[in-house]
Amino acid sequence: MKDLMKEQQKDYQEVFENRGRLLIKCPDQPGIVSAVSAFLFSHGANIIESNQYTSDPNGGVFFLRMEFEQDQLNTNKAHLEEEFQCIAETFAMEYSFRYVSHLKKIAIFVSKELHCLLELLWEYQSGDLMADIALVISNHPEAKDVVEPLGIPFIYMEAHKDIRREVEKQQISYLKAYKIELIVLARYMQILTPEFVQYFPNQIINIHHSFLPAFIGARPYERAYERGVKIIGATSHYVTNDLDEGPIIEQDIKRVTHRDHTDALKRIGRSIERSVLARAVKWHVEDRVIVEKNKTIIF
Repeated sequence: MKDLMKEQQKDYQEVFENRGRLLIKCPDQPGIVSAVSAFLFSHGANIIESNQYTSDPNGGVFFLRMEFEQDQLNTNKAHLEEEFQCIAETFAMEYSFRYVSHLKKIAIFVSKELHCLLELLWEYQSGDLMADIALVISNHPEAKDVVEPLGIPFIYMEAHKDIRREVEKQQISYLKAYKIELIVLARYMQILTPEFVQYFPNQIINIHHSFLPAFIGARPYERAYERGVKIIGATSHYVTNDLDEGPIIEQDIKRVTHRDHTDALKRIGRSIERSVLARAVKWHVEDRVIVEKNKTIIF
């Protein structure tokens, strides 16, 4: 299985070795799209996809995502980035070039409930999540037999509030060693310290088992049942130091009735959680998310 996944990744990198993405955020003004398009054209690049959004036509913030192809991109990318700085300065841009052939390294954190982890591993095995799941860390041993047969390192680390900071120091050392670029909390039932969160800004994606901002914090299904809701949902968001209040990436819902007790809500909710988290991770990996304050722009 590991060899098959590596072969899929290699084929993907070869197909998209000349594909790049450009993400831009800047004050809105005339001429931005024209200047960027002309720049790419002058460097022999063909624009494959372009999406833009302005927060307010009267002096708002402009967001742009362009996907392009250029022959010998891996050879030319340093020159391309250097040449673009002039345009970026002209329009006061925050920007980044991303390269499709670079597979982002992901670490998944999980506790006892494995449904979100299993969904991500299935997407990974099928080639629908084109990234490198480099590491799985858990404060319970249950996931070991699922993860290790895929050739993915599994690290079991007991974690609770009394030893949280010491454990996080060890976790950070592993994340550095594996050059992790994205952390996915796939029902990892531990609260992260501010120091850990600040170390990975907009690089930690969580799945919360409610339709935020409803039922922030623990036991959302029990509280939803007590409240008699007719809709339950799940929310995937970037982690900040405000509990369950980080920028939302994706949400979904399903209708329920008075006949659905807490266990039924949990069973229905797991299905929503799996799909919501998988979509959010894919969009991040595909560079479709731009964070603006406590919101996200999704292209």
